[in-house]
Amino acid sequence: MTEILRPIGNISRALDAIANREFQQVQLTKGQYLYLVRVAEHPGIILERLTELLKVDRTTASRAVQKLTTAGLLEKRPDAVNHKIKKLFVTARGAEIYPLVQRENQYSNQVALQGFSSAEAQALAGYLQRVEQNVAADWQAVKQGHSRDY
Repeated sequence: MTEILRPIGNISRALDAIANREFQQVQLTKGQYLYLVRVAEHPGIILERLTELLKVDRTTASRAVQKLTTAGLLEKRPDAVNHKIKKLFVTARGAEIYPLVQRENQYSNQVALQGFSSAEAQALAGYLQRVEQNVAADWQAVKQGHSRDY
């Protein structure tokens, strides 16, 4: 079988390490940029949906959101109908940082796709979306307490 997960993992860890280092200048610590971006892209998102987008457990997401809230980058607002539900929004300070994170992402994409034709880049994006969908199904099952049979 062709090994694809190691290179994907290596790419992910390398880019995460780069981003974590570069975002220190705006006081974003380990992986927090991911949460800031998703909330900026989905204003009013709830924690459960955020965990699904990032494929993390609720405790990890809750801790990261709390740190970003304390840092003044995110805020929680009660839902208009159900006050137990807290919706997440980027603050003005978070909105100032968001373009930097977007620029880093665009640059990293550009570097990663050097030497690829437009058609190759599109094909790769499609293949990776399929891989993500395949893995997401297992992630969802394991998250619900099922074991994978291998």
